[in-house]
Amino acid sequence: MRNQSRYLLLITILLAIYYLVLGIHLNHLGYISQEAMFYIEKTKIVVDGLGNRLKVMGLTAPILPFYASFIFSAISAPLAPVIASSIITALLFFLIGSALMRRAKDEFYLFILLIIFIFHPGILYAACSGKSIALVMVFFFMFFFNLIKFYNSNTTFHVSIASISLVLLIFCDYKFIWLTLFFIPLVLSITIKSLNLGEQESIFRLFISFNNPSLRRKLINKTFALYIILFVLPLACIVCYKLLNLTHAQDLNYFSESPYATWTVLADKLSFDQLSTSTVYQIPETSILISARVLLFCPLILVAIYLFRNSMYQVLTLLTPFAFIEFLHIKYEKVFLAQEYYLIFVVLALLCILYKAQTIRNQTILKTIVGVLTLVQLYTGYIFLKNSSLTEEKNFITVLLNREPDTHQDENRQLANYINHLPEGSHVLVDDAIAFPIVAFTRDKKDLQRLTLPYQNSYLSAIEAPDKYDDYVLLASEKNEVTGFTQLNNKYIPVVKKANSALKLHRVYETSDWVLYKVYE
Repeated sequence: MRNQSRYLLLITILLAIYYLVLGIHLNHLGYISQEAMFYIEKTKIVVDGLGNRLKVMGLTAPILPFYASFIFSAISAPLAPVIASSIITALLFFLIGSALMRRAKDEFYLFILLIIFIFHPGILYAACSGKSIALVMVFFFMFFFNLIKFYNSNTTFHVSIASISLVLLIFCDYKFIWLTLFFIPLVLSITIKSLNLGEQESIFRLFISFNNPSLRRKLINKTFALYIILFVLPLACIVCYKLLNLTHAQDLNYFSESPYATWTVLADKLSFDQLSTSTVYQIPETSILISARVLLFCPLILVAIYLFRNSMYQVLTLLTPFAFIEFLHIKYEKVFLAQEYYLIFVVLALLCILYKAQTIRNQTILKTIVGVLTLVQLYTGYIFLKNSSLTEEKNFITVLLNREPDTHQDENRQLANYINHLPEGSHVLVDDAIAFPIVAFTRDKKDLQRLTLPYQNSYLSAIEAPDKYDDYVLLASEKNEVTGFTQLNNKYIPVVKKANSALKLHRVYETSDWVLYKVYE
């Protein structure tokens, strides 16, 4: 067992190196995700910025991926998100692999796991894009892994660990708070199953429990206890975090609704607007069809459901993520499901197979099915990324396979380079709600400190009287898709000139999305 653990650790280290090399190569080709740029920009503000940076440090969301990226910024700020996602994805492999070796004890399943982590395009996207997907998958795995262990052992310790995992999962992606909705009725089913009754059917067990005072009291107490253990900690943490936002930002939902706090506000709007105006027809994301897409993306989940077929409440547990993504589609109707909401089913399928594979007598048939479906899954993973509704995901697979430079951020890089070479002592008014990529491309501490940004106390005064605070103003052009999210757009000039008729603004640099003005008085 000790030699197997060393062998697994060696594979994990090699896998982390593989992800790092690939991620750095893609970065050099120009690919960088919006989320990674957002973390880079916030990290630069915290480390090198001027003024009160506590709000940026504490309220940037999702907070755990940001902190993971922040830790590795000591190695390289521009590569920190990629380093973090690479190492965390390798860690996920180690967690699944170690659990597999303890239970299945079959190298075939470890080989299948390794094949998926080396070649699956979605896993490579999670590892090399600098996004929070890897952390989401780690805590999603821990949550369901401990729930399944609780089903077998009936030990509430595992529920406690699952609750902690759920908290961490929510702080990696706040939308997972809605996953709790679908566990509320499931907890009652779990409690009914745990009662020592001769009757096997749940509906009859419930009838017997409610008609027996002793059993009814036991059912209520145990159900309430499970609710407390599983849900109180996540809810308490969310309440405390919202109060923190209210105290420092005067808004309970600042972390999830402000473009200054999270990258998702603009990313979700952009992805939907781009698809809405596209002339290329794509299959719409509609209810029920979402679940069918999941089955196409991850056919191994069918094997997982089959393995747990003898326990209805465990099958219902496996079906809760399906209900969760259907709910997300309804609640966030103008937001397309990102890759992470499909990848969680890959993690869930691997978890179920490693936990139940050894219970099947005919291993030859099972291994054949798992092997074939794994190959199908690799292909569908590529198809889903290639035809993704999200431009960022399509860009990743294009750069990965074609190895051609990604030019989507070239204009932002060139503008940032121009700002970096402005005369010594120049100051530029910038709204990083939409201009965070430009701030992320600043060269060093000196270049960052020449920017007047919204987290600084002087920002509002600088907007009203730019001539007294700054030498340049960066405005979003009419063509900029998110120009409505900032005051610094084409409507700003008439307003500021009305307040100060002597003010003069002269264009010194222009791209399709941005115009940099020199301020004169």
